[in-house]
Amino acid sequence: MLEEVRIQGLGVIDDAVLELSPGFTVVTGETGAGKTMVVTGLGLLFGGRADPQRVRPGADRAVVEGRLSVPREGRVAERVAEAGGELDDDVLILTRTVSAEGRSRATSGGRSAPVSLLAYLADDLVAVHGQSDQQRLLRQERQRAALDRYAGERLTKTANAYGAAYRRHREVAEALGELTTRARERAQEADVLRFGLEEITAAEPRPGEDAELLAEETRLGHADALRVAATTAHEALAGDPAASEVQADVAGLLAAARQALTAVREHDADLAAVADRLDEASYVLSDAATELASYAESVEADPARLAAVQERRSLLGQLSRKYGETADEVLAWAEQAAKRLGELEGDDDRIDALRAEEEELRGSLTLLADELTEIRGDAAERFGSAVTEELTALAMPHARVTVRVSTGGEFGPHGRDDIELLLAPHPSAPPLPLHKGASGGELSRVMLAIEVVFAGADPVPTFVFDEVDAGVGGKAAVEIGRRLARLARRAQVIVVTHLPQVAAFADAHLVVEKSNDGMVTASGVTRLDRTGRVRELSRMLAGLEDSELGRAHAEELLMIAAADRD
Repeated sequence: MLEEVRIQGLGVIDDAVLELSPGFTVVTGETGAGKTMVVTGLGLLFGGRADPQRVRPGADRAVVEGRLSVPREGRVAERVAEAGGELDDDVLILTRTVSAEGRSRATSGGRSAPVSLLAYLADDLVAVHGQSDQQRLLRQERQRAALDRYAGERLTKTANAYGAAYRRHREVAEALGELTTRARERAQEADVLRFGLEEITAAEPRPGEDAELLAEETRLGHADALRVAATTAHEALAGDPAASEVQADVAGLLAAARQALTAVREHDADLAAVADRLDEASYVLSDAATELASYAESVEADPARLAAVQERRSLLGQLSRKYGETADEVLAWAEQAAKRLGELEGDDDRIDALRAEEEELRGSLTLLADELTEIRGDAAERFGSAVTEELTALAMPHARVTVRVSTGGEFGPHGRDDIELLLAPHPSAPPLPLHKGASGGELSRVMLAIEVVFAGADPVPTFVFDEVDAGVGGKAAVEIGRRLARLARRAQVIVVTHLPQVAAFADAHLVVEKSNDGMVTASGVTRLDRTGRVRELSRMLAGLEDSELGRAHAEELLMIAAADRD
């Protein structure tokens, strides 16, 4: 809901603040005072086209700022947050600036935003009805949504079932399309996987085998050198029993050292400690010598085994170049390939299952779409009759509104129906889309009738009407006021009017007053109390604020409006 709108530098308005409230607010004023600028300002605030010629002469720019109360949960709050703005205690601040050079800027929730965001938010915040405004309900998608809400619970239940079936049908159709259009690619992928698995299965690699073979190949390739080194080391440690002469070795020297210390160790603890360490060294030396002897005997040059190892490594190398750097990675590839191959080989069965499900879903969609068409047809007939009846009271007794429900060939998110509101302004005229079948003033009345009938079904919180009373007066004007008041029971209604019969039904009355100092013309906005309303209504009735007859008539209009509200 709009709480406050400030307009600066727009047309004849220098600086004006509109304090708005729930219910029905009317804006009046003398011709040329700037009432139209109020609607123009609201249009700018909600993403309308910027016209630099509307900037007040002498001003650098025109600025419109709106303060709106919006729920923290909902599309508006989500979209504002996505754009980087924020709400302040459930209050949203929107601004629109138009420079005299034609540059336009917008902010939403304290952050700069594209003007298109204001237009997007407007869909959920306000419906502006005037001769030059892009009407929200003139769009067929909005007409469909409003008619669906008007149709009530029966359609909602069917629409929910249809929506679930439609979403699942799309999922199935997309999956089926992907499987069938990629059949050749899947067959080629399966062949590659199958060939790779056959190669790996034939080779039978073991985890870690490549590292083991590398170590064995290195050992076999240097067998002679390894044996000589082990033998030489053994002789250095323990001597060569086959030698003709006794040679000094580590074991003999170590034994001599131990023997020397053993005889005197009991006389000095420090020396005894050294002797213990020589004992330990003797044990380690003995173990090393034994291992070297055993190793030297085990190492043999085996050309046949070396060739076999090299051939095996070559085979594993071929696999590694295709499927992984190591034997472990090759085995992991084989595991994933087997899983994927199983999926590909099962696609034929999946295609058959998806085709069966798709056919079943199409049948369900057809039944549900037909039911939606039937429900919409019934609602369209009731709606058309109700709006036509409203138009009779709004000085359009020969006009007729109908809703055309045409069924297309393809399923959509909401069925197969195209919804369009049509107007025949007189019996001999063919039904035409709303914006083609009525003049500006007639269109405003038609939209008023539609909004009154749709009240409660269309969730927009604020309605703005300009020139809704063009070309009418007397009893028809009273009926317009009565219907605006009825609409205001469910939403905020703001109306710019020149008819006192309409203004009398308002809950709040704002007047746009013009002042002229001989050089500059400016306008301001004032909220009227009861006395001020009587004076303004008297001016609108008789052209004289203090006319006794005019004041009496004004009082009578206010009493009629008050009685109607009760």
